[in-house]
Amino acid sequence: MAKLVHQPREDAEFDFILRLSGVPVLAYFTGTWPKAIEPCRAMDLVIGGIADEYSGRLTAVRTDITRCPSTTERYGVTGAPSYVLLKQGEAVAHGTGPRTSSEVRDFLAPHV
Repeated sequence: MAKLVHQPREDAEFDFILRLSGVPVLAYFTGTWPKAIEPCRAMDLVIGGIADEYSGRLTAVRTDITRCPSTTERYGVTGAPSYVLLKQGEAVAHGTGPRTSSEVRDFLAPHV
């Protein structure tokens, strides 16, 4: 996992990161159940690269669904991997499923 990707251990920590970020936040939601493990691991590499590439323009937050249940519910996340782009705490884009780096860039393009 890239050093530039935050990994909150609970909902309060996610909220703290969100409040401190002066740039859009890409929250990507991961799961630990068998069907989610491999796609989420693959996305760790993609999001790590995106976090490096967009350093200073975007905050990436890897959010474990089981550790941050209130955050997961607040943004309507029902599966993993899922993505929510937040601007000033408000969701402006949602996505689900494994994505390539170029697909994530396309997802971000209208907003970042």
